[in-house]
Amino acid sequence: QLQLVESGGGLVQAGDSLRLSCAASGPDFNTHHVGWFRQAPGKEREFVVGVGWSDDREVLAESVKGRFFISRENAKSMVSLQMNSLKTEDTGVYYCAAGHKTYADSSQLRDRGLYDSWGQGTQVTVSS
Repeated sequence: QLQLVESGGGLVQAGDSLRLSCAASGPDFNTHHVGWFRQAPGKEREFVVGVGWSDDREVLAESVKGRFFISRENAKSMVSLQMNSLKTEDTGVYYCAAGHKTYADSSQLRDRGLYDSWGQGTQVTVSS
């Protein structure tokens, strides 16, 4: 498993942008698929965005399409989440995740069970 540490959360206003980072340590980061999930108070953890280890196509939740973008730098074992046009409903704890399990279709990146390494989370609060 990888160790993942998120950073970059904070308090912003609606319409602002924020960039989250996730630093990974451990072997073979470049063979892991990675993703971001979030959890709002009183709600289940939900998928935000994911990307495979060799495929630069993103899989995004409908609610963030056109606003959020994931990028990975394998040489630095880093994953970033660029969040634009933030809304109050984007508020929550954001978790970086990585996994090594095989999958048949990129849509499976939405499945929490595909990830076996998780960070501690970083709080994002969007005020109106």
